[in-house]
Amino acid sequence: MAKANLVSKKVKMGYRDIIEYQLITHCFMKDIKLSNNELNCLTLLGAYDKYELAEFCNSAVQEKIFKTPQTVRNFLTKACKLDLVIKEGTNKKIIQLNETLKIQTKGNIVLDYKMYYIATQE
Repeated sequence: MAKANLVSKKVKMGYRDIIEYQLITHCFMKDIKLSNNELNCLTLLGAYDKYELAEFCNSAVQEKIFKTPQTVRNFLTKACKLDLVIKEGTNKKIIQLNETLKIQTKGNIVLDYKMYYIATQE
């Protein structure tokens, strides 16, 4: 059996931090490059769960993530194309993180990732 170095860490995180960590991990594994503002926008959306599009755009501007609601809309369109966000409805659109990401945002959250690297033996 191959030897492995096991690293085990326990860290208490804030609510938005644990959402952001999950998003960072997902984007890293899928090779999706996001700016800090884009990541903060997705984190805010995760914290809000489902939200009306226009209201969310205004909230992201109030939180100083982006400067204008149109910039937020432009990013959300990009995020939809990357399958990170879902828009539902026609008149007052509701947005949320794509459920297939499996980002946990409710209740107590414990993350248990198992990542490994196996060196090839010659």
